[in-house]
Amino acid sequence: MALDGLLLHKLEVQLSKLLPLKINKCSQISEHEFLFHLRNNSKNYKLMISTHSQYNRINLTTQDYKSPLNASNFIMVLRKYIDGGYIVKISQVGLDRLLDLEITAYDDLTDRHTYHLYVELMGKYANLVLVENNKIIDAQKRIPPFENNIRSIFPGLEFTLPTAFDKKDPFLFQDIGEDENLTKQFHGFSPLLSREFIYRIHHHETFADIMKELDESNSLYYYEQENQFHCIELKHLHSTFSCYPLMKGFDVIYYHAQEKERIREQSGDLYKLVKKELNRNSAKMKKLKQTLEEANDCEKYKIYGDLLYSYCYLYPNKLESVDLEDFESGEKIHIPLDIRFDMKNNAKKYYQKYKKSKTAQNEVAKQIELCQKEIEYFSLLQVQLDYAGFEDAKEIRSELEKNGYLKPNKNTKKVKQKTAPHYLTLKIDDNMIYVGKNNLQNDYLTFHFAKKEDLWFHVLDYHGAHVILHGEVNEMTIRTCAMLASYYSQQKNSSSVPVAYTQIRNLKKAKGKAVGQALMTSYKAIYIDPDEKKIIDLLDHFKV
Repeated sequence: MALDGLLLHKLEVQLSKLLPLKINKCSQISEHEFLFHLRNNSKNYKLMISTHSQYNRINLTTQDYKSPLNASNFIMVLRKYIDGGYIVKISQVGLDRLLDLEITAYDDLTDRHTYHLYVELMGKYANLVLVENNKIIDAQKRIPPFENNIRSIFPGLEFTLPTAFDKKDPFLFQDIGEDENLTKQFHGFSPLLSREFIYRIHHHETFADIMKELDESNSLYYYEQENQFHCIELKHLHSTFSCYPLMKGFDVIYYHAQEKERIREQSGDLYKLVKKELNRNSAKMKKLKQTLEEANDCEKYKIYGDLLYSYCYLYPNKLESVDLEDFESGEKIHIPLDIRFDMKNNAKKYYQKYKKSKTAQNEVAKQIELCQKEIEYFSLLQVQLDYAGFEDAKEIRSELEKNGYLKPNKNTKKVKQKTAPHYLTLKIDDNMIYVGKNNLQNDYLTFHFAKKEDLWFHVLDYHGAHVILHGEVNEMTIRTCAMLASYYSQQKNSSSVPVAYTQIRNLKKAKGKAVGQALMTSYKAIYIDPDEKKIIDLLDHFKV
């Protein structure tokens, strides 16, 4: 799944129609994603540029993105030079995966400057480079001369374009060599598009007709099963596809694909902490169980002590071990001894060990119970982080800070606490569906927000989200809520997931458990197959 030069040409044509575009703000969403807030003719636009090795792209987006609180050096450079400026021209360099955004802006002394923001979308070499008068001001990924002496990208150096290969322009030349791959003959062709053209040509379509179809297309054809897309139908795949307007198609394909990585990047310390605590408590549990097993086998120490006291007059010397006859069975029992002590003192040591083990049975059992609660708690957080959004992760961070597992970040600006957490809300017809994706949201929705007659959904016997249905109860709404409960759960990738549902009046808080956990007095169950595509459609069409 990659963007090629001909598809980038279609994006360049659509973006150029909106010029000039004023840059109101530059934001960096993640390590590889940049969002430009633009305006023209009293209308706002959001331009997404990603330099990710797999998800590199440029497109107008309607999705909401949250910026991290700490800005990178490169985004500060962009804000300094081009915030408030105008994109006056967008041009593709040949049919390469490279766009030149020409920007005019004024400095603090009202002097006019012309900058070029080069958007290089070449897989693992994807990059953003800001240039003035052919001198590099800065780049998102710097490449110093000692790393690459052919094409260095470093502040102060002269900017050079990537090496251009000697190929034909498919819009001007249409004679093809049948024995050679189209990627080697023409600019802008990816292997995927080359296979499609060859397939169609073999099925009696002409090169010119296919190029005309590509040139006139404003749609994106997405083949989910093969994870491929282009602006023309890919007939050689012989598979079903979804068709979207060009810009929206990139949102559909990439937003959810990169969302988890974006959240993980912005909340990496949470994942590390949860994994560390799980590993620590799992190792601790293993040792505690071993200690309890030894403590439960303490009766033998009392027997050892009794025998040593009874026979001590027969063994005045210090020994490493002794075999004594049991009072009841008459069998010989082998007793290890500490050679530093006589029989009486060894007997005393065994009595002390017996007493200590009896005490340990209760104390270790308590420690095992506490350790098990810790494992359950962090297992729950691990599941919640897997489907957490940006705000959900922030609330999990707040919970961990409150519980003392994580130190508050002193550099982070304090935000006023809102009365309600950021739960997910969907409106389908007149029905409202609420989804809690962490402990704070679950607790608020279930025990503070929902009415007693509302329906509550949760996967059976596994960690997952609390889903509340406020509205008409019918088969469709029950299946929708069950689908959401199964998707936002530990059983997301399973089939026939059992989901319990009951009225709020049949719930009570689980004492001694994590915040938000509930117990049911009665319930019904439904089995459902989680379907990510259906969930994405729900979020796209019904999210409030």
